[in-house]
Amino acid sequence: MHLADSLISPAVGGVCWAATAAGLAHCARRVKDANDDRQVPMMGVLGAFVFAAQMINFAIPGTGSSGHLGGTLLLTMLLGPHAALLVIASVLAVQALFFADGGLLALGCNVINLGVFPAFVAYPLVFRPLARGTAGGTRRWVATAAAAVVGLQLGSLAVVAETKISGISELPLATFLCLMQPIHLVIGVVEGLATAAVASFVARARPEVLAPLVAGRSAGRRWRPVVAGLAVAALGLGGVGAWFASSRPDGLEWSVAKASGKGEIAGTSSAAHQAAARIQQKSACLPAYDLPGSAAGADAGKAWPAVRGATSLSGIGGGLAVLVIVVLLSLLLKPRPSKEAVGLER
Repeated sequence: MHLADSLISPAVGGVCWAATAAGLAHCARRVKDANDDRQVPMMGVLGAFVFAAQMINFAIPGTGSSGHLGGTLLLTMLLGPHAALLVIASVLAVQALFFADGGLLALGCNVINLGVFPAFVAYPLVFRPLARGTAGGTRRWVATAAAAVVGLQLGSLAVVAETKISGISELPLATFLCLMQPIHLVIGVVEGLATAAVASFVARARPEVLAPLVAGRSAGRRWRPVVAGLAVAALGLGGVGAWFASSRPDGLEWSVAKASGKGEIAGTSSAAHQAAARIQQKSACLPAYDLPGSAAGADAGKAWPAVRGATSLSGIGGGLAVLVIVVLLSLLLKPRPSKEAVGLER
């Protein structure tokens, strides 16, 4: 559900960028106030894990399309909504800048669609009321699946609204809506089950990590076993798991193609679109998760699994980039001792 720049107008992109910047600034202040150094490695490794997981598209039978996990609900369950939004924004920024996956002009829209709705709507209004009082069992699985569906449905509805407001005439509103909502309902169910499975692993390894979030309380957390397990999973998903990704177009691309009757939409060619495209062309070192100018990508869909070094490089390299960015961001947000406190220590 990564919006391309061709689907939105500069006005819509600018408004979403401004809203996203304000939201991220608020989240950064909240994370800084929490001042939990133990959370830093978890944020970085979870960011790498989500990046790798998003590379694995799964086929949706009977549609000719595919879907992938969003990951924000999992981030929110383990980190809280404010840290989760910072992490998913880092993931989306790395995807847009280094892999040309999602537009730069549309980056604010993508953070809202994939980040804000799961973290600040689905999690507090759906997951926590349903899962309150329990850290495991069937109730948490149901709560997770319901929250994942609600988050993705709201995000896909926002995509339709953003393209409609932008004036993309090739996409009839009713047709586009009727295609987007059902396809993302299926993706939401799969994401809910996958998120619940990871949460169950975390609950077994260190139940105190998940239980405070479910119950709405704060408590000390022991991250190391969970961090180690997620790091291994991130390497496996990015380095090998991505070979097994479906080559079918994702739910958004498939919906756009069906609604417009075209493979893709050219959109407008404003100065903002051209500037964003130039920046992305220069920054994308592995465009479409492939080596620049590589002809191998054209044949990638003919073999499954697609065992390719460029895919592994993208999965591992992108995950490491997210980890480094998130850790650096966390260190920048770490409160510095005042001069008076330093003087007292001396």
